[in-house]
Amino acid sequence: MANGHASVLGGGMTRILKAGVIGAGVFGGYHATQWARAKDVTFVGVFDTHPERAEALAAEHGASAYPDEASLLARLDVVSICSPAIAHGDGALAALRAGVAAYVEKPIATDPRSADTIAAEARRRGLVVACGFLERVTAQALGLFDLPEAPLFMEARRLGLPSHRNLDVSVVLDLMIHDLDLALALATAPPLTVEADGEYGANGRLDVVDAEITFESGFTASLSASRRASTRERTLRLVYPSGEVSVDLLSRTLSNTTPFSLNARFAETADGADPLGASLAAFTGAVRGHRSAPLADAEDGARGLDLALAVEQAVGG
Repeated sequence: MANGHASVLGGGMTRILKAGVIGAGVFGGYHATQWARAKDVTFVGVFDTHPERAEALAAEHGASAYPDEASLLARLDVVSICSPAIAHGDGALAALRAGVAAYVEKPIATDPRSADTIAAEARRRGLVVACGFLERVTAQALGLFDLPEAPLFMEARRLGLPSHRNLDVSVVLDLMIHDLDLALALATAPPLTVEADGEYGANGRLDVVDAEITFESGFTASLSASRRASTRERTLRLVYPSGEVSVDLLSRTLSNTTPFSLNARFAETADGADPLGASLAAFTGAVRGHRSAPLADAEDGARGLDLALAVEQAVGG
């Protein structure tokens, strides 16, 4: 922890964690709201390369804006890295080298060397790193990780309307990476082959991608992502030996023909209603030593990035 503090005090009493946010954009705002209302957390402040944004977000939550990353990190135990995707890797490494546990929005980095360095640095320093793969929260709320069968096939469609946000990376690193991570979490073996095609936007980055990943176990994932669709769509379909599970992630509805019980009212659970809050709570639980790991750790972030880059390469090839 920062300044050499232990994560849990004697007698089972958990101390207050000092939290901050790097990046005062939309996701930084979400994280600031979560930290400001979290139990046993003091929201210290914000850093952004645009000082006026940091000042506005900090003022909204009674916190402070900091003039640089280092001065904020020196005050923290935990930090959310919500800067543009291309800066995630550097922000995470700066946090770890300052002794601060880091929750990194996806992707954990944009190059595999940085992702591997983050994972190695976290292990070496004994610090927790979480990656913001929120679909794991939904899958957990549904009960998908508890089924006694492994899926044979996964189909995920994640289509978004045109936006000026997150254009520093492709739609694969922006949107599809959530479903790539879920496929990796549900698979019982590593990926074997990747096939993909896509369309590039005016900025030269992929805006539409369809990919098919086959895993060594025979499990196949068919994924579609777009950030220039005419209507939003977020659906998940899983085929098991005994039936199918279909989830509309926008209407939050479930269809289940397997004999296994899943939570059709998952959206009404605490986790289902607030996936980011649940993911941050798992992160702080790991920081405090109350659980062994966050929902998705640095290694998960690195694996997701590797597969995302393989999809990009398959399109390019």
